[in-house]
Parts: sequence; structure tokens; C-alpha cells
Amino acid sequence: MSKTAFIFPGQGSQYSGMGKDLADTFASARHLYEEADDALGFKLSSACFSGSHDELKLTTTTQPAILTTSIAALRVIAQETGLQADFLAGHSLGEYSALVCSGALTFADAVRTVRSRGAFMQDAVPVGTGTMAVVLSIEKDELEDVCREAAQGEVVSPANFNSPGQIVIAGSAAAVARAIEIAKDRGFRKAMLLPVSAPFHCALMKPASDRLAETLDAVSISTMLLPVVSNVTAEPNADKDRVRPLLVAQVCAPVLWEQSVTEMVALNVSRFIEIGPGKVLSGLVKRISKDVAIGNIEDTAGVRAYSA
Repeated sequence: MSKTAFIFPGQGSQYSGMGKDLADTFASARHLYEEADDALGFKLSSACFSGSHDELKLTTTTQPAILTTSIAALRVIAQETGLQADFLAGHSLGEYSALVCSGALTFADAVRTVRSRGAFMQDAVPVGTGTMAVVLSIEKDELEDVCREAAQGEVVSPANFNSPGQIVIAGSAAAVARAIEIAKDRGFRKAMLLPVSAPFHCALMKPASDRLAETLDAVSISTMLLPVVSNVTAEPNADKDRVRPLLVAQVCAPVLWEQSVTEMVALNVSRFIEIGPGKVLSGLVKRISKDVAIGNIEDTAGVRAYSA
């Protein structure tokens, strides 16, 4: 029997104006943004609806903004469509949206936690000392070998396994630069730095994972109504007691997105619906599996496409 997965985007999917159409059209979305503003004590809604590119690029704004827009869309979907998921997953930050959808986290707890998470990740490494790069058309084993050669006592490792032939690496700026040159010397010409503010999902994020662990200790985790495929393991988790340790591990561990999608396909998922701003994950899923249906809901038109 074919199944449906709801998937939720992570950092990089933000844009000015996201969610405004939903909030203008649906009271449930508008109330969700008001809930976010109250939970955070500032007008996150304004940042989403009319914030500048630079404002939305700040990690402490980006993370709660994407989560809020995703959950606003989710609330409208629940109200206006008959869509239901069998599995949930999110890319890095998006895993928090998936956990709200599963019932494990309340929205207010999640939006406060990801704002702190953004601050912890930004503070973990002084600006300019760490970076990330994407390497195209390379296999996992070869790239891991490149990273080993480039390290020279510094940190550089795979950070995101996004899709076949698209892997992101992270680490100290010098080691990442060396990795790019080694990859190019081996014939992998498409290797380039990414415009990011910190080296996410590598060992340099350890201070952030330690601080996040303390924050999550104060957050209550409820029984999960649906399984969430973890970034860290690429396997479905429905055990609420594993939520905290998996979220803490996620900060330093690579995002196993390609492996997560492959696992869901193996579990008979034949339809993936991306919920939230942008279509980044839809594009990745297309490259991972040619045989699945893909949809995206980020505005009124997307909702109407699935309305009963």
C-alpha cells in the first residue's frame, strides 16, 4: 500500500514574503504567526512577510522563520485538505517542523528552541574561521578520502548528503579550501564555497550541541503520533525518549537526506509533499527517486491544489 511523507525544509529556503499569502487568506495561519510573535517577544511575522534578505539570513531569525512558515502551512493543510502523512522528515532545522507535526513538540517550544539553536550554532565558531562547500558528481567514499587528506589536523568532513552527486562538506576554512583543491585535482571540478555564516553539521559545532542539550532538557517531549525519519540515522523514530538525543547529535552529525528519502521509498512512500517555503527538498527528492510523486505547499495556490 502506497504511503505519503510530509517533508519540511531547512535553512536556505527562506525568502521575503514567505507565508504572507497564507496569513492574509487563512485565520489559522495568521494566528500561528501571532503565536510565534508572542513566544519570541518580537515580530517574527514582519521578518517573514517583509524582512530584508540580510535580516532573513541571520541564523537566529532564519530558523524560527522557516519553522513558523512551515507550521502555518501545516495548520492550513489540516483545516482545508484531506491530506494525511504516514511518515515525516525534515532537512536539519526542518526536523523540528516534523516533530511539531508528529506531536512530539509544541509549536511554542519548537520556535523558541530553534531560535536558541540558531544562536548556539552561530556562536560556536568565530565568523570567518569555518565554512562549508558543495562538491558535485562525487561519491561518498571518495569525498571522505578527500576530507581525510585535507584535514591536516583540522576539521573537515561531509555535512549534508543531499542527493546523488551533491554532498556538502564543513569545517575550518583552511581545511575546506584544501579539500576543494584536492577534489579539483582529482577531476571533480564542480566544488565551490557556500555563502554560509558557520560550518554546520561538523565537529566544530560541539559547543552548540552541548548548549542545545541543556535547552532541550527543559522542553517536554510528548508521545509521537507519527514516525519522524531522523537526519542522524536515516531511520523512522516513533520513540519520544530518543527525540532529545537525536536532536543533540544532529548538530554535529551529517544530514543523511539522500539516505532518508531512500529509506522512505523502501517503506512504500510514493508521494512526498514539501510543506513550507521554497522547493529545495522537492528538487532533491526528484534526483533521489524518479518514481515518486512530489508536491509543494507554501501558499494558497498550493493548498487549493489539494483541497477536497
